[in-house]
Amino acid sequence: MITPIQGFSKLSKDEKINWIASNYTHNTQQTKEVLKVYWNSDAKLQKLHDEFIENTITNYYLPLGIAPNFLINNKLYAVPMAIEESSVVAAASKAAKFWLTRGGFKTTILGTEKVGQVHFIFKGDEKKLESFFTAIKPVLFNDSDSITTSMKKRGGGITNIELRNKTEDLEHYYQLHCTFETLDAMGANFINSCLEQFAKTLKREALAYTDFSDEEKNIEVVMSILSNYVPNCVVRAEVSCTVEELSEGNTEEAQHLAEKIVQAVNIAKIEPYRAVTHNKGIMNGIDAVILATGNDFRAIEAGVHAYASRNGKYSSLTNASVDNGVFKFWLDVPLALGTVGGLTNLHPLVKTALEILQKPSATELMQIVAATGLAQNYAAVRSLVTTGIQEGHMKMHLLNILNQLGATDEEKKTLTAHFKTNTVTHSAVVSAYNNLKND
Repeated sequence: MITPIQGFSKLSKDEKINWIASNYTHNTQQTKEVLKVYWNSDAKLQKLHDEFIENTITNYYLPLGIAPNFLINNKLYAVPMAIEESSVVAAASKAAKFWLTRGGFKTTILGTEKVGQVHFIFKGDEKKLESFFTAIKPVLFNDSDSITTSMKKRGGGITNIELRNKTEDLEHYYQLHCTFETLDAMGANFINSCLEQFAKTLKREALAYTDFSDEEKNIEVVMSILSNYVPNCVVRAEVSCTVEELSEGNTEEAQHLAEKIVQAVNIAKIEPYRAVTHNKGIMNGIDAVILATGNDFRAIEAGVHAYASRNGKYSSLTNASVDNGVFKFWLDVPLALGTVGGLTNLHPLVKTALEILQKPSATELMQIVAATGLAQNYAAVRSLVTTGIQEGHMKMHLLNILNQLGATDEEKKTLTAHFKTNTVTHSAVVSAYNNLKND
């Protein structure tokens, strides 16, 4: 019987591995070998990875691929993508190549505002609270000067602090709704430090505010935390071309294709079941670049999906239209990203990925990420309304199936050639593999 362990974090890495392998896996020695084979042979580099998080036992690898030929605002990029899913990098690359000769991707930053909140309980007169807030607002700014000095020198800092009454939603609940500009930093630590200082100032000043009753003076701060919902930190990416250019030839065929793409997007706008999968395809591209550049994909996912629901119903993030013979496909997406701080200065592959991207600013990275998400969605929707998604996806998945079957390099070569003209399904690959083995 497995029993709880005390002081696991204080064990050495070898002791942690011994414990987890012997208590939770069937083949202790094999588990140890698998975990250790993924250690970096460079002890200094491995120590760096060990210290990224607590209780590290090994490194977890994802493939890092490149999607070339991304023309964004007339600048050519090769985009690093870290992802495990077959066909994602191929689809992004194919879309980038398609739009390369059609003007490429045009991107625009619509805003860079980030948000944090101090959530508190106030039992008293709302009018007195409003007067109190007006009186202490300059103090909130002044008390955070030591935190904001460096950021302000670079052109960022706190942009506003508002008092918001939320008592209609929750009894006695108010908040300080605060906005920030954090430039090339994602800014989570900066924002949270400011918010915690606001909370201290709020409580201190309330105790000294003579117009408050004793109960009103005892403001209860529930929590102070940034928000990953950033509806005013948004980038737009778009592509467009004449309808004729869509099919590279047949005008009638191109018109039908353009209309089907618009229909597919419109379905994703009104049908949540489709919209979720539609947007997941966008995030295939976005998350892969975010991971490669050391940013927080969980925060981005949460914020993006909230943004997709901002009008009261979950809907497509992309839009498509055909007007006067011009096809247009575009995306508005909230992206709070950073190119300094966090792993960007520590992880060697993150630094390399940012170098490949020509050391972008945070706003440039927003535009690259949005263009990649748009490319991914265009490739997916185009496949769905023409050949279907499985043809391309399963061809990319072929090698995964063959690796599961233990195929040799020669067998892979033979079967890859076979499936260039045959439909790839799991059962078809198994059957072809078995036939090859029995020949």
